[in-house]
Amino acid sequence: MKGYILAAGEGVRMRPLTSNIPKPLLPVAGRPFLEHNIESLKEAGIRDIILLVGWKAPRVREHFGDGKAFGVRIEYVEQKERLGTAHAIGMIRDKVDSPFLCMYGDVVLTKESVKGLVAHHHKVKGSVMALTSVEDPRRYGVIKVEDGVVTDIVEKPEVPEGNLVNAGAYVLGPEVFDAIAETKRSVRGEYEVTDSFKILMAKSHLYTHRLTGEWIDVARPWDLLEANRILMKDIGTRIEGEVSERATVVGPLQVGKGTHVKAGSYIEGPVIIGEECEVGPNAYLRPSTSVGNHCKVGNAVELKNSILMDHSKVPHLSYVGDSVIGERCNLGAGTKVANLRLDEREVMVVVDGVRTGSGRRKLGVIMGDDVKTGINATIDVGTVIGEGSFIGMGAIARGVIAPRSRIL
Repeated sequence: MKGYILAAGEGVRMRPLTSNIPKPLLPVAGRPFLEHNIESLKEAGIRDIILLVGWKAPRVREHFGDGKAFGVRIEYVEQKERLGTAHAIGMIRDKVDSPFLCMYGDVVLTKESVKGLVAHHHKVKGSVMALTSVEDPRRYGVIKVEDGVVTDIVEKPEVPEGNLVNAGAYVLGPEVFDAIAETKRSVRGEYEVTDSFKILMAKSHLYTHRLTGEWIDVARPWDLLEANRILMKDIGTRIEGEVSERATVVGPLQVGKGTHVKAGSYIEGPVIIGEECEVGPNAYLRPSTSVGNHCKVGNAVELKNSILMDHSKVPHLSYVGDSVIGERCNLGAGTKVANLRLDEREVMVVVDGVRTGSGRRKLGVIMGDDVKTGINATIDVGTVIGEGSFIGMGAIARGVIAPRSRIL
């Protein structure tokens, strides 16, 4: 069985994190997001993988190459024009002649979930759609099921009937390509995979498989934090760098080559620290924190449930909680990130000019690449800072700050 991962999107809703980095390469749990999906396919016995690429495709190709370094074989298909998910799936018609596993590149599926989906396909000997349940199904395709078979798909209903949704992973037979060929463009001008599935369902069963593991659709920047938590939950301890005997480690910790964790540091796992990093002295790293390569977390710095990307530095006397910090950022001494509203209600974030609920009670800052803060800068809850911005000494940053801004 071949695997097909759809990873061509520009990731507009993930800005500013995707201004310089293609979405598949955003780091989660110490590795680019797409690496985790490839690892899940490999664990399910799928070693031949096709990647659909688009936005910044050369960077994705450069990172993954032919797949040999990851224990798989990778070939690429480039979608130059975005014409919908059905069009994307149809692009590999001449590359597969048997059932294949297709998954969206922005969903998190545990290894057990992928194995279960493949096993269910072998059991029913037909096409299978993975399902999961969510609290608010209004932004998904709600699936109606009878006796383990899809009976209807309702896209983004205002009043959902049930909370079972399409989890963005399928095992499909070659017959899906005939259904795609019959699919007409929607009012949005795209070939919708929902329409293709309805054509397929009129001729044969589309079976369902309920995922048992955790699942998340990484659609917005703060979703990376939940993906980070899920993927770090079961990590083991691996120390390739140096951890001082006078540092305290509680729980699983992974430390990359060339990294030095200095005396007095206190680490509560799961925590991942990349290569060539400097941590401490007296740093405090709390659970579900992922630090990239060539980073510094200095004296009296506290990081909690956050992602710090490559070449970023938080040198001293700062607090960062429930945040995503881009590449090459530098936080001046005493920078504080607020992550909890005083009324403890849901943190609101402005996305595409619209004030949107994050679904999170705690959320700090989403910071693009190359941002610098001065000493004693303060960042309010749910703030989005565009790439290349400066937050001056003692300044307060809140709301949405455009790329290359100066807040003084």
